[in-house]
Amino acid sequence: MPKHIAPKVLSWASEIDQGTIDQAARAARLPFVPGHVALMPDAHVGIGATVGSVIPTEGAIIPSAVGVDIGCGMVATETTLTAADLPDSLAPLMRLVERGIPAGVGKGHDRAADRSLGELGRPHTSLTPKQEKTVACQFGTLGSGNHFVEVCLDERDRVWTVLHSGSRGIGNQLATAHIDGAKRHMRRLAIGLEDYDLAYFTQGTPEFRAYVEDMLWAQRYAMASRARMDEVLSRALFRVVGGGARVRTINCHHNFTQMETHEGKELWITRKGAIKADTGDEGVIPGSMGTRSYIVRGRGNPLSYKSCSHGAGRRMSRSRAKRELSAASLTEAMRGRTWNSDRAAALVDEHPEAYKPIDQVMADQKDLVEVRHTLRQVFNYKG
Repeated sequence: MPKHIAPKVLSWASEIDQGTIDQAARAARLPFVPGHVALMPDAHVGIGATVGSVIPTEGAIIPSAVGVDIGCGMVATETTLTAADLPDSLAPLMRLVERGIPAGVGKGHDRAADRSLGELGRPHTSLTPKQEKTVACQFGTLGSGNHFVEVCLDERDRVWTVLHSGSRGIGNQLATAHIDGAKRHMRRLAIGLEDYDLAYFTQGTPEFRAYVEDMLWAQRYAMASRARMDEVLSRALFRVVGGGARVRTINCHHNFTQMETHEGKELWITRKGAIKADTGDEGVIPGSMGTRSYIVRGRGNPLSYKSCSHGAGRRMSRSRAKRELSAASLTEAMRGRTWNSDRAAALVDEHPEAYKPIDQVMADQKDLVEVRHTLRQVFNYKG
């Protein structure tokens, strides 16, 4: 059950540090935050706003509370395959995925723009020729950091594909421009803030409208990009196995804001590292490498603004993980799975011990979601 851990801060996290509490409290003190800030079980310090937080705002939006990876999220597809259909080795799948879904900082496709990009419309911000090229070549690519592709088995031994990605370079560039613009706007108006990373735009202003248009476009781009990669992954899996079909797909954001009605008020609900979990909403909550992921159904808890966690949540910074954890222990944690083992040293910052235990995170939010399926990894491809 949640606890009030600071004025106007309600937390579901059984493991949380003081820095995270202090950061959430700063956001809660903003004059246009009418209710409490809700911290999910995976909450940890972010830039400006806490990762794993849900922030209600009235008449304003904080760009850094959405973050720089606008529309980042998960897509999971249940297939007709079972564990018995999988070959002894998924190494051939790794080769197909590496070719079909480029991963890494700045990586893209060497091909013409995807025709489905035309269906997304245009952002408000005029893009440079270089950005236009980035939009085209990075559509349907994974990115870096904690972005990943997985093949998993659920408790019935049914095969699922799972993928985590966002709006890539263009989302980052648009978000960063607006975050910087909000800071300049605050200073120009001589508006004092405890943390200028909480700079905001006021509803009705040109800056607000421009940000919302770019944000919504980046969300569409991220969701469509995940859908495209999900199709590529399914085709690759079915090619390796020799058959199979898709049953259903869940595609959800966890870095976004939208207008919602809560307790009779129309509010902007910003979820930074949180997913919408209204009654019946399906969602995907991944664990870290070597652990479990979950397909969930929302319970519509009003105290969390009908939200839940987006994953396990970091307990170590990337730099600390690289100092304190080893490639050898990561290799041991990934035993029995097909993964990028040749890159173990480069992936130490994604070690499961760098994250909170996903089972505890799920136990902390039993009043937010119902677990429908528990997935265990058999294949992991990291950004």
